[in-house]
Amino acid sequence: MATAEVQKKPTDMARAWREARELMWNYRGRLAIGFALMIVNRLAGLVLPGSSKFLVDSIVGEGQHDLLMPLALAVGVATAFQAVTTYALSQVISVAAQHAIMEMRERVQSHVIHLPIRFFDDTKSGTLISRVMSDPEGIRNLVGTGIIQLVGGIFTAIIALGVLLYLNWSLTVITIVVLAVFGTGMAIAFRRLRPIFRERNVIRSDVTGRLGETLSGIRIVKAYGVEDREEGVFSSGVKKLFDNIASSITGVSAITAFGTLIIGVVGVIMIAVGGRAITSGTMTLGDFVMYIFFTGLLAAPIVRIANIGTQISEAFAGLDRIRELFDEITDDAEDASKSELGSIKGDISFDDVVFSYKEGLPVLKGISFDAAAGTTTALVGSSGSGKSTLVSLVLSFNNPDSGSVLIDGRDLSQIKVADYRKTIGVVLQENFLFDGTVAENVRFTKPDATDEEVIAASKVAHCHEFVSAFPDGYETIVGERGVKLSGGQRQRIAIARAILADCKILVLDEATSSLDSESEALIQEGLKSLRQGRTTFVIAHRLSTIRSADQILVIEDGKIVESGNHDSLYASGGRYRELHDQQYAWESDIFINPGEDYATQVQN
Repeated sequence: MATAEVQKKPTDMARAWREARELMWNYRGRLAIGFALMIVNRLAGLVLPGSSKFLVDSIVGEGQHDLLMPLALAVGVATAFQAVTTYALSQVISVAAQHAIMEMRERVQSHVIHLPIRFFDDTKSGTLISRVMSDPEGIRNLVGTGIIQLVGGIFTAIIALGVLLYLNWSLTVITIVVLAVFGTGMAIAFRRLRPIFRERNVIRSDVTGRLGETLSGIRIVKAYGVEDREEGVFSSGVKKLFDNIASSITGVSAITAFGTLIIGVVGVIMIAVGGRAITSGTMTLGDFVMYIFFTGLLAAPIVRIANIGTQISEAFAGLDRIRELFDEITDDAEDASKSELGSIKGDISFDDVVFSYKEGLPVLKGISFDAAAGTTTALVGSSGSGKSTLVSLVLSFNNPDSGSVLIDGRDLSQIKVADYRKTIGVVLQENFLFDGTVAENVRFTKPDATDEEVIAASKVAHCHEFVSAFPDGYETIVGERGVKLSGGQRQRIAIARAILADCKILVLDEATSSLDSESEALIQEGLKSLRQGRTTFVIAHRLSTIRSADQILVIEDGKIVESGNHDSLYASGGRYRELHDQQYAWESDIFINPGEDYATQVQN
């Protein structure tokens, strides 16, 4: 599917060239030095073929032996200049190219990481990694060896053409016609090869993305014994990649073969026409030998374009894909025109909020409520009712289709996103930890926190006890996604991370879902302290954990069907009572006392 989209999508060559020019302009200093070195290098490279006429005609033919040593010295000096400039050129241009790649990767990563959550929901992480790391690689051919070789080849070809016209204009005209045919053929070939290179990057990204998913979910893969199936999926992907590369190799090989044929044709023409010119006396033997050398200097750059053109085609393909990323609008793209948040109390209000992921299919339908500063609002309801979506609006991951989300009475859409998110602490259902130490993960929200602050937050989250038991304590490596820790341990570290953030607004999405009963009791005590003075939103399927909430919103089918505290909602006998009783019955099962009224037990 991705391949088809790439093939159908028209390429904006004007924009691609403009971006390439801007990129080269940014490195104009190094490129200028590179071009200067290239000119010296190519001029020095002309001395050896140019000396052939004097060697054959003057030294050998006319016996001017006194010219032999000066000629040899000139060739030696020119060769030394060529060697030095080749080395310097490589250092200057290669370093510039790698610097450009580094900067482009930084730009792409910076842009990607600021894209809205919905973008990441639709894009594989492995695909994005490939686009950040691989696509900028081609830039080296725009600010590095590729562009230098291209310009250098043209420079050499122009000089060679002038010399050839001087030596024998009629033979040169015939040679130019043949080479023009070759150039036309290459232009057509590169126009057809470019989509193949672009498609290759898409396929490689897809394969990388799937491989990343497989390795991240290796426990699920092994648990269900589907290694062979994943192997088949990967094999299918690399087979597509192989077919694409094979197609490009075929195209490049055809161009190279065509170039070899053209060289052969030029050779035949030179033998026939040049040989006749020698026998007729219009060319000397030295002229002919020099003509052969300079014909090579003219033809070699044109043939080399096959390789350079491929490299530049790949660079443009990478720029195409990078441009697509830059066209995506970031979360904070409009922050410059928005107001600063300043200090806040933490009042959150929803005013008739409607939101949908797909047009015409609203997930939230006219949601209105007030969450006063320092209060706890719990969200309950059936799976898929809209609880997580509502929280995503609180976090400013999404924006309402209509209606408003207000912070201290100010429309959130008019406030800088970056400012607002600095006021938020989260403990999500996916208790994600980074591959580093326990201390680094707790300190993630406050990098400059002291060890004492880290330990204090950990004690509130009740993870200090088990962390202290590790041989390396807070320097223990948790592994990728915290794989070396249990689910409960990961969750308590995530809670400690939120505690250390010390934010005005707190979001807890199933914050105790991975804990046993004993740990949950400890954590609830810690969360109670954490919630004090903070506007807190809690999503909890275990209703026993939200009895102390200031207000409970019961959400069904994207609407608030009930609201109130635990006692009032339970007493009303509505949907909350139904959910509570169903859960209590399921959890209690055979432990309900048969001689005691069920409602009495619930209240107890």
